[in-house]
Amino acid sequence: MLRSGAPLTRLKAFRDGQAAVRMALVGAALELGVLDALSDRTATTRELVDALAAHDVPMSDVALFDAYLQVLAAAGLVDLDGSRWQLTRKSRSILEDDVARASYEAFSGYHVGLYRDLGAQLAGGPARRDITERGEVIARLSKALEPFVAATVADLVARQGPAHVLDIGCGAGRQLVTMLRAAPSATGTGIDTDPGAAALAEDTLQRNGLGDRARILVGDAREILGDAARIGGPVDLALLANAIYYVPVQERVDFLREIAATLAPGGLLVTVSTVIGPALFSRHFDLLLRAQAGQMELPVAEQLTDQLRAAGLDPEEPQRIAPGEPLMAFVATKPL
Repeated sequence: MLRSGAPLTRLKAFRDGQAAVRMALVGAALELGVLDALSDRTATTRELVDALAAHDVPMSDVALFDAYLQVLAAAGLVDLDGSRWQLTRKSRSILEDDVARASYEAFSGYHVGLYRDLGAQLAGGPARRDITERGEVIARLSKALEPFVAATVADLVARQGPAHVLDIGCGAGRQLVTMLRAAPSATGTGIDTDPGAAALAEDTLQRNGLGDRARILVGDAREILGDAARIGGPVDLALLANAIYYVPVQERVDFLREIAATLAPGGLLVTVSTVIGPALFSRHFDLLLRAQAGQMELPVAEQLTDQLRAAGLDPEEPQRIAPGEPLMAFVATKPL
């Protein structure tokens, strides 16, 4: 393979191909439920077929499935003890690390599906719906960056000393917990459009002993922001993390202005977002957003700073908060 043509290019293509096969291989094992079915037992091929059929994965081609198990074994994800299949340490580590699991599910699924379906979409096919249909996987995958967001938010809460905090698009409530812990006397409000996420946020607050210091509101943030009584009065620090890119560009100033209206004089709006840049994943993520229904796209750092200023806030210089990642924090103050 390396004796003619462009040997380094061929080697890179071969390695990329192997990585793509491995990603798809694990993604299929998770989607089919093979790894989960072996998480607490060993099983023969026939027993695995019956177990998966009981979970609505019927199989008629047992020989093909057995060949797939052999591929999993070659990848070091399962091994055969006599006639019984069992998980290896490698596959158990995937099941035990939900961010790793979500990565395999996402990148073998809609991230690759974007390019597989791109031709049809460019020819006038329907927009993608990954954000609405795969929201649970997206939320799980985003946990990888949460420690960086939490560290930034905790520092800003310590600087601001807020009496009341607001988390717009609070998800499972982990950043709301971060804020309340960093400001022990503060109260808080979380907003999310997804009732399931709101229920998780309620549970997160209760498990951390913070249920009496915060409220979770379910609904469209733009409708809720206009009701100061529901929010709980003026806000000293509002967080908008990994959500601004879901708002169409032409609506962002109005949205930011509505958030600014909830702030007390001197209050902070902290917007955390991946931004558009030359890096591969940044460009890929922007394309994925643009392919969705709803006019989504990543912000340009300078443009978002200008939008915060147009919303009546005084923005600081944006800060990169995750090494090697285009994740930035935009801090803006409401004038006194």
